[in-house]
Amino acid sequence: MAQKRRAKGPGPSQGEDPDEDYALSQSASQVQRNLERLSPAHVDQKVSELVQYLLVKDQKKIPIKRADILKNVIKDYRGVYSEIIKRAGRTLQQVFGLQLMEIDPKHHIYILVSILPRLEVDNLKQSLVLRRVPWVSDTPLVCCRDDCTAKLGLLTVILSFLFMKGNAAKESAVWEMLRRLRVDPGVRHEVFGDVKKLVTEEFVRQKYLEYNRIPHTDPPEFEFQWGARAAKETSKMQILRFVAKIQNKDPKAWSTQYTEAAAEEAAAGGLFQDIRTPGDTGGASQGARRRTR
Repeated sequence: MAQKRRAKGPGPSQGEDPDEDYALSQSASQVQRNLERLSPAHVDQKVSELVQYLLVKDQKKIPIKRADILKNVIKDYRGVYSEIIKRAGRTLQQVFGLQLMEIDPKHHIYILVSILPRLEVDNLKQSLVLRRVPWVSDTPLVCCRDDCTAKLGLLTVILSFLFMKGNAAKESAVWEMLRRLRVDPGVRHEVFGDVKKLVTEEFVRQKYLEYNRIPHTDPPEFEFQWGARAAKETSKMQILRFVAKIQNKDPKAWSTQYTEAAAEEAAAGGLFQDIRTPGDTGGASQGARRRTR
């Protein structure tokens, strides 16, 4: 038996969707009363549908809009939205080692982030398709095992380059760095395919990178910076440790970068502090979760 839907106002436009407001304005007691009017099996089915929906979106690292969750999955069950999202979040954590995180509070956009131990640097070094990291050292790196870890390796190298260059770098500088790694953005790569499209479109769409025009440049010039997903899934200190381990140095050897990374770590109080899952209200936070190494 589906719950009777609240009458909808005008469809989504430039403003807030009233159905979204309704879904999030339910008190705990209201949600509980709504649950009592529904079949537990139907609610469980909705939870399973939501988990599947989120996993499919995550396969391509597509950021997830709350409006799409409500429209495509929750539908007539908006009165118990917070309970469905909470149960789905619990399943994602316990079964898949993933956490649903909000990266854009204004537009309510979410991503799935792994809460499993991260890929160790030694494993990453064995995964990279790149020959060397020229701005750090000429340490040889062996070929990768699969395309997925190769992309992870390429992304990590780009994020490292940006951080070591002051958190932003011109597009031309990034391309030159990749050419020195024998990954030419103008030539189709055997593993990465269209490198320029991968970096400027896929990594940007996935929110790992930002790609913006530099003001007052003619002809137009563009630069790269870290994206919101990168800031959630890793930290400057972890990237610095990656660079330091390749170079066989102490991270403090780069005093400017170390000071910045340590300040970020102190301000954050540790990785993944005060993470809220969608549907949490007030004291209903899932609480802080630290990444373990």
